[in-house]
Amino acid sequence: MTLIKDNIAAIEAQISQACNQCKRSETDVTLLAVSKTKPSSLIEQAYAAGQRAFGESYVQESVEKITQLSHLSDICWHFIGPIQSNKTRQIAENFTWVHGIDRIKIATRLNEHRSTQDTPLNVCLQINISNEISKSGVLLNELPELAQYVNTCDNLVLRGIMAIPEKNASAETFEKMHEVFNSLKKTYPSIDTLSMGMSGDMEQAIISGSTMVRVGTAIFGARS
Repeated sequence: MTLIKDNIAAIEAQISQACNQCKRSETDVTLLAVSKTKPSSLIEQAYAAGQRAFGESYVQESVEKITQLSHLSDICWHFIGPIQSNKTRQIAENFTWVHGIDRIKIATRLNEHRSTQDTPLNVCLQINISNEISKSGVLLNELPELAQYVNTCDNLVLRGIMAIPEKNASAETFEKMHEVFNSLKKTYPSIDTLSMGMSGDMEQAIISGSTMVRVGTAIFGARS
């Protein structure tokens, strides 16, 4: 347990340092612990260390863990993987947040399935900011239509945007995401989340305005 606790403390120190560098409050940035492929026992250790937001990518695996850890009522589960149409019901019924919405079809299905829950689903739209063929996400010229549609969905709340910039992306790439974020906020008051930055580019992402960073291996160790 000490190792995971120490790992989280080290990452929080990095977040604090980056925030100090750009004169932001460290409370502006949420650490999302990427727990995919990790057992519930390790998530419980991270929880005991104060971590509350966890990111999962594989539906069947994550639903099992969510059930196992249902006694930890204040865990906030984020689905951060690719979204398949036939998995939208399980995602809508089990998660608090969904990142990676990149098409109207998926938004429609999540909205329909979330209707059984008491609270709407918090969603982030994924942008392919580096225009990589291998990555999911809408292109910038497609974003307005998707955002407008999601905003009309009764069971979804448009909370923000997310991106995974290409490796060694320039500072301009991160700054462009921040510009898009600020522009959308003017139209949609519910937007408050810019999700970008992982272990390798966390500092640049925070300096460029990220409000949520994803860290997995540096907390839980290498994937098995």
